[in-house]
Amino acid sequence: MAKPKSRYVCQACGSVSSRWQGQCADCSEWNTLVQEAAEVSNIFAAKHNLQGGGSVIPLVGLETPAALPDRLPSGLAEFDRAIGGGIVAGSAMLVGGDPGIGKSTLLLQVAARLASDGKRVIYVSGEESAEQVRLRAVRLGLGRAPVQLAAATSVRDILTTVGNGEDTALLIIDSIQTMHSDLIEGAPGTVSQVRASAQELVRFAKERGTAVILVGHVTKDGTIAGPRVLEHMVDTVLSFEGERSHQYRILRAMKNRFGGTDEIGVFAMEGQGLTEVPNPSALFLTNRGSPVSGTSVFPAIEGSRPVLVEIQALTVRLATGATPRRAAVGWDNGRLAMILAVLEARCGLSFATAEVYLNVAGGYRLSDPGADIAVAAALISAMSERPVPSECVVLGEVALSGEIRPVAHAGLRLKEAAKLGFERAWVPKGVKGSEGLKLAEFTNLRELVDLILGR
Repeated sequence: MAKPKSRYVCQACGSVSSRWQGQCADCSEWNTLVQEAAEVSNIFAAKHNLQGGGSVIPLVGLETPAALPDRLPSGLAEFDRAIGGGIVAGSAMLVGGDPGIGKSTLLLQVAARLASDGKRVIYVSGEESAEQVRLRAVRLGLGRAPVQLAAATSVRDILTTVGNGEDTALLIIDSIQTMHSDLIEGAPGTVSQVRASAQELVRFAKERGTAVILVGHVTKDGTIAGPRVLEHMVDTVLSFEGERSHQYRILRAMKNRFGGTDEIGVFAMEGQGLTEVPNPSALFLTNRGSPVSGTSVFPAIEGSRPVLVEIQALTVRLATGATPRRAAVGWDNGRLAMILAVLEARCGLSFATAEVYLNVAGGYRLSDPGADIAVAAALISAMSERPVPSECVVLGEVALSGEIRPVAHAGLRLKEAAKLGFERAWVPKGVKGSEGLKLAEFTNLRELVDLILGR
């Protein structure tokens, strides 16, 4: 009998090599190549009778009418907002996030809400016993919810169990890295096992019309562990973000075949679990009583939802010869360096002998270039110890020439600021404001410096 061939599969990116090597040639990760059977695809095809002649598949034209998919409200408005309006029957969702961020808590609350509405919901945990999940539900005040629990790791056993009895509205798998398929050789968590287990679960969702939510572990750089094809298999990829030391959590859609990826759901972690935050701006704004130097307020935009966040800056003068430090939390360090360079080259300000610290309040992460002028205003205010007016919001993008450029959705941002009681706005020239806001328009960064310094 011929010796079965083997191959080496990278557990980080899924690339295949004919021999073992310390570093993966594709993703450059070390010690991630694991030996697996080479005839995996043939075994899979034989068990599913995929070899031999095929059958003719029906073809349809683009003009064929298609109905919008029915959505099942989860009972959590913020969760439904992030996924596009509700759970689609037969869809597969993948939820990723850092350990301890609240993924299991969120999905247990979703399961309890749906089960309380008379839907059959099954929660399968591969990491905890059913008793542990039940104890968490009791702590969250969900002990009486008719959610059916199980602790299992065999995909075949799970699908056989779910397929019996009445139709299941939602199946939650926590987590996909603990699942094991007997069609594939290898331990749970390997690339081939994760891929095969997810494929069986997604196929079941499409055939039976059961919505499936898979929980995925993340790597140290924040990406979902396992093969990249896992994200291509599912219909929706959700990222549950936040800092464990902060109260707020953000649910963001990274991929969504049934809706947009520009909406977020905001939650606050409390003693009774996750509570919805209908007004996120209240989380990220501190007490705006007396003006404090080094702070500015920026109206960010998340999909169709404006969120006002506070940007804080601190500068500390050092002795001559010391190397100054630049640190940013919630903002890109490279963009901070660019703003400092523009302030020095175009506006004549010197930060060469000062340490610079920048923070976005509440642990919020900003990637919007429209926050450039707000960051610049906070830096100028911190250096001069002249506060930006507390009733003022600041927005605009800064070019390397020092020009201040308009940003998208300026009207929506300013409308939210006016609704929250702000009276003034510093904006690029040509931006139309909201009623009740007094605008100060700028064409370049030097004009902003002159205004804050009182020149």
